[in-house]
Amino acid sequence: MAKILVIEDEAGVRDSIVDILNAEDFIVDSAANGEEGLRQIHEFKPDMVICDVMMPVLDGFGVLQQIRQDPGLATLPFVFLTAKAERVDFRSGMDLGADDYLTKPFTHDDLLRMIQTRLGAQSAVEQKTQQHLNALRSSISIALPRELGAPMREVLKLSTTLIDEAETLEPEEVVTLAKAIHRNAQRTARLTQNVMLFAKLERLSPEQISAQALQRQHTDRADEVITEIAQTMAADYLREDDLEISLEHLDLPMSEAQLRKVCEELLDNAFKFSAVGTPIKVFGSRGDGKVTFYVIDYGQGMTPDQIAHVGAYLQFEPESEATGTGLGLTIAKRLVELHRGEVLIESIPGQQTIVRVALLD
Repeated sequence: MAKILVIEDEAGVRDSIVDILNAEDFIVDSAANGEEGLRQIHEFKPDMVICDVMMPVLDGFGVLQQIRQDPGLATLPFVFLTAKAERVDFRSGMDLGADDYLTKPFTHDDLLRMIQTRLGAQSAVEQKTQQHLNALRSSISIALPRELGAPMREVLKLSTTLIDEAETLEPEEVVTLAKAIHRNAQRTARLTQNVMLFAKLERLSPEQISAQALQRQHTDRADEVITEIAQTMAADYLREDDLEISLEHLDLPMSEAQLRKVCEELLDNAFKFSAVGTPIKVFGSRGDGKVTFYVIDYGQGMTPDQIAHVGAYLQFEPESEATGTGLGLTIAKRLVELHRGEVLIESIPGQQTIVRVALLD
């Protein structure tokens, strides 16, 4: 049964709530003030807290503020008891992260209905979170081995050919094999770097000092950098004829290294998920206080639901020939967002994907 902590300084009200909950077979504990309640939260580990607002030593707002700063308690259902019904009190509590209010006096049914509603909502959230974690674990177990395994198998196969046939191969054939080995080794190294970079980016937010340092950086002639990356990627995929570039003079509020990473990931997806012979378009301009550039491909595409759930290690079609870990697009989005920009995706499944990057000028 659920564990409920009641924090209330009025002994009569506190005992009444405890008696009602005990009669309903809840596991109940109580505290007479906010400071004592905080200790009980850590020791008793309740599934819900019912807390009075006006209390000595530490009031309900203070209790809520402290537990919401603890990552382990950030989602703990928290309900205020109050004799006040003024709108400002409700708003203050909700702004701090309260889940509900119960205004004194309340009935037996009011109390139980509120508890069932809050516990039901929490259960639904936990179930959805668990489903997401299960899907993520499944995707990781498929995505990483597959993405790491494919280039490593190529490296082994090509290097074996080089060893077995070294004496009979022409110099240009040796160079071709060496380039193929190098390309697959780079692919493996890039994925490994992306795993580490993603873990680092997940710890950053636009408000942090480390993120602010990124925002102070700048790239002059970003159009030249984007063009160079696009041409290099097209050559790597042997698709120089598919590339179409139309860029105005662009200066971006992002370091060249970060810009290169964003472009590499977006262009790699565009080439990877489209067929040879279909266009890859890159164009950009300035206007309305923004610098905007687009990467467009005419390949696999995504559904609206897939776009809404883009994330690292999430594979929508794991059996498809063209797959990925989702890391590249997620990293690109995070880098742009850290620079106060946005990445928008529009797509028609089986036809086209448009990725728009917009940053403040």
